[in-house]
Amino acid sequence: MYLHDAEPAPPTLMYWSRAPVWGALPTHKMRSHSATVVDNTTIWLFGGCDDKEFWRDVLCLDVETMECTRPETIGDIPPPCRAHTATLVERRLFVFGGGQGNMYYNTLYILDTVSRRWTHISFSDAATSTSNTSHMHTLSGSASDAARPAPAIAAVASAGAPEPPDAEEDALPRPRRAHTTVLYKGRLVVFGGGNGAMALNDVWVLDTGVPPERMRWARQRTTGGRPSPRGYHTANLVGSVMLVVGGSDGRQTFADIFCLNLDTWHWSAVHTDRTHRRLAHTATQIGSYLFIMGGHDGSQYTNDLLLFNLVSLQYEPRPTRGGPPSARGYHAAALADGRLWVFGGYDGRSAHDDVHMLDLASSAYLSQVTGFYVNVE
Repeated sequence: MYLHDAEPAPPTLMYWSRAPVWGALPTHKMRSHSATVVDNTTIWLFGGCDDKEFWRDVLCLDVETMECTRPETIGDIPPPCRAHTATLVERRLFVFGGGQGNMYYNTLYILDTVSRRWTHISFSDAATSTSNTSHMHTLSGSASDAARPAPAIAAVASAGAPEPPDAEEDALPRPRRAHTTVLYKGRLVVFGGGNGAMALNDVWVLDTGVPPERMRWARQRTTGGRPSPRGYHTANLVGSVMLVVGGSDGRQTFADIFCLNLDTWHWSAVHTDRTHRRLAHTATQIGSYLFIMGGHDGSQYTNDLLLFNLVSLQYEPRPTRGGPPSARGYHAAALADGRLWVFGGYDGRSAHDDVHMLDLASSAYLSQVTGFYVNVE
């Protein structure tokens, strides 16, 4: 369909289109990568894999010119990595966990987006000699899982199960991928994921406001009915609350939603009129809504766009027009320049290298809505 043949959309409707990106475009397909917005003008992509290989590329997309560039980075460049998290802290990307093949990481690398220098943070002086304190964990089995459609994690506990007692090996988080990380009051908060042998539902905290040599992980005790172990969920910081949506333990796909108050460390479940099972989706906060895009519903990949109202704590229908991305999961999404951007993904057969954008149209004002809070307790 040519542009002049396209049906015009009402100005009040959100509109999907393929982004006309140019420049140093990706040379491979992308899944389980990260996309982080810096200065609201540039989206930094890192890592991921295609159908055969794992990557440690860094790409930048200027959302105004739509030019892709490949910045040269220096320093302690991390190994290829997928299903990690990349969290922005004052123009620095904190990349934690992930892995490749049958290797799982609990390493932390920091990329300064101004100097383009990577720094590997060593926690060796805080670790004990137990096996869980190594920076990598290797499982026996296939050397590559790039083409596996399901998360390599297993169920080990039920919702609300008591947390295990303190142990020496808890000086560091276990190696993991498919976890989530949010930033609250200068601290990284990591939840869940899996290490190939078990799914996880622990919470870890790292203070980013101290010099790198003084950074230490601390396991955070929580109260309330916490989520069952899971990975490939999403977590968004909304005020002082971390909102966790869906995920999988390797056997079932979850539709539940939980809130963790990061001041009281108390878990609460959210009860919705309608439920949607999702794993490997994205959830992007735009004002008082979460835009939940794509993922797998336990039976098939989808390209549905779900809007979750953070005030009513219910799903709301919202029509869109245009050409949405095809059904997929393991993609990355970010909000920048009044648009929701979607990068790559996997449809059960092959990974993708495309970039789509959702023009928010009259809904663009939503990103300016800040006078609300999530109340579930």
